[in-house]
Amino acid sequence: MIARLAGRLAESAADHAVVDVGGVGYLVHLSARTLGALGPVGGSVTIFTEMQVREDAITLFGFGSASERDWFRLLTSVQGVGGRLALAILSVLDPLELSRAVAGGDRAMVARANGVGPKLAQRIVNELKDKVGGVALGPAGAVPVARGGASADALSALANLGFRPAEASAAVAAAEEELGDGASLDALVRLALRKAAK
Repeated sequence: MIARLAGRLAESAADHAVVDVGGVGYLVHLSARTLGALGPVGGSVTIFTEMQVREDAITLFGFGSASERDWFRLLTSVQGVGGRLALAILSVLDPLELSRAVAGGDRAMVARANGVGPKLAQRIVNELKDKVGGVALGPAGAVPVARGGASADALSALANLGFRPAEASAAVAAAEEELGDGASLDALVRLALRKAAK
């Protein structure tokens, strides 16, 4: 399983990039949002990845953050949503917007992605609402989802430890609120674990 690539951006196209890691070029399919954030060809890049193995192909999908990768996994767990369609959704909605759409049951927001009709959008919202635990909207309509950096990594760490996404999001948000924006990953994970255990 390839979980992350760090190397030089060798090539960039409309829906994929080639990352040179030690002389080996990995073709990685990316969302438009991640492609736009990669920078110029020749520069250094680090991409979170998800590898899908089928009878006829091995495909590598890439993401700019762990939270984007986690949403990709959730999206592809829905019947009728493959890797390319999940990337199309992540091209128009970032993880926070997707969380809000699912929590609020906003199928029209999900249907903005190319290839997602009203019925599929409804199925995505219904199935993911259960998996995300129906995260309640907090003050000012905010969903307690980690936004990036140490928060995204802490959220991923809790998810890998078996916490449900809603529990992990709430614990990381509470820890981040207590520790402040400059908290280290280690401190954030420790406090989030204590809060999740309560």
